[in-house]
Amino acid sequence: MNERPRDRYRLAGVQVWHDRALFIVYAASAAGLAAAGVLGVLAELSVPSSWRLLGRGRGSVSRRFSRHGLGAGLVDEVERRLSGAAEASEAGVGDELPDRGLAGLGAQRVAARLGQGVRDAHQGRAVVVDALLARRGERIHPASAFLASESRHLEGECAEHDLHMFAAARRMDEILISNFMVFSDLVADEHYDLWVGDEAWDVDYFLHENPELKRAPYAWLTDFVGWLPMPDGGDSEAELTADYNAEMIEQIGRFPRLRDRAVFVGNPGDVVPDRFGAGLPPIRDWVGQHYQFAGYISGYDPATVADTAAIRAELGYRPDEKVCLVTVGGSGVGADLLRRAVAAYPAAKRLVPELRMIVVAGPRIDPATLPAHDGLELHGYVHDLYRQLAACDLAVVQGGLTTTMELTAARRPFIYVPLRHHFEQNFHVRHRLDRYRAGRRLDYQDTEPESLAQVIAEEIGRPVSYRPVEIDGAARAAACLAELI
Repeated sequence: MNERPRDRYRLAGVQVWHDRALFIVYAASAAGLAAAGVLGVLAELSVPSSWRLLGRGRGSVSRRFSRHGLGAGLVDEVERRLSGAAEASEAGVGDELPDRGLAGLGAQRVAARLGQGVRDAHQGRAVVVDALLARRGERIHPASAFLASESRHLEGECAEHDLHMFAAARRMDEILISNFMVFSDLVADEHYDLWVGDEAWDVDYFLHENPELKRAPYAWLTDFVGWLPMPDGGDSEAELTADYNAEMIEQIGRFPRLRDRAVFVGNPGDVVPDRFGAGLPPIRDWVGQHYQFAGYISGYDPATVADTAAIRAELGYRPDEKVCLVTVGGSGVGADLLRRAVAAYPAAKRLVPELRMIVVAGPRIDPATLPAHDGLELHGYVHDLYRQLAACDLAVVQGGLTTTMELTAARRPFIYVPLRHHFEQNFHVRHRLDRYRAGRRLDYQDTEPESLAQVIAEEIGRPVSYRPVEIDGAARAAACLAELI
């Protein structure tokens, strides 16, 4: 493999060595490691021998995996099968990690739990997942150093809480082609018995264009299907998204068996009711014909944070205070929402005297760049953030699926503010949250200090009646892929 400038490339690549099978998982984000969790289950189901999982943050095959909390639930299933009982992880789904893929911005947080959640689970079975935390001593595939950075591209495309995801995706061909070639070089040089693409859009696209490159069974996972136009994009954007969708439909129709398994991480009702475009089929009908449904794979087991009183005491939250947690994930695109929340704090404190606001900037936003107020807590990276999300009285977040579904599973009230022009957050995620009757959506223009403070006062501590989030998604996903081993 030719040398490439390392400062331009991102982490990826997961390998699972087994005495009878060798798997590769490729996903351009930490969520891609979800598939690694599936592979762990498959290894245990198929060949009860020793095995080792080696990986690194952004995971394994694909272009834009920023997908959501798929991995940790799968890891829990690995633990359950290997040791007989899932154990609480030291690292959290909520950890803010520095790498970020093309779409779902909350997904990166899954990698940390993957790294810690599956270690030496059973006699002789060594499992190591590098979750972008070098302190854990995990190993990565050397090819990981050659993956191009999608995060920097997205941050360069973002305006004030505004990320036109479709347009950004159309302008990153060089990154996608480069990353596919990393994958292609790897699988040409090394043999694998199974490829798993967790929203590996680049790999999936180029494999369909070059089916002769497929050398092993190939499984595909995703939690959304279909590019959708933003209303202000007019007829031009509607035509472009329809064209992208039509090309995908044509690829699948031309090579229907290239994907040996296609798994939708969710349920049929989670698929949006829209059409792929004028003259194209309804998305839900088409997905029902071409995918198997695993149910949602939670980023963590809600049972591990069920005792919120104990967690609050451990975190130092007093019984008489109401905790509002503000977080925007691990990328730099959420700084404007953080500033809005900080600006709203004084007015919110007047409305809710017992308010305690904790702002988590993540690894890419310097907390020192945010305004300070007496009583306001500002943090950068926070370890095990998912526990704080599960114990807070209110969360203010962006519109990514992972974080919002974590809050839904934990049955916590939350306010979510989708990035403007981010079609996935505004359509796909919103549709799913509406089904779960979860969260209160705000447009960014409605987050001026006084307005946001009023909504915080209305929502904090509010009883919720969310639809329960299923807990068997990991096992169902593994069952879908087990026949490929």
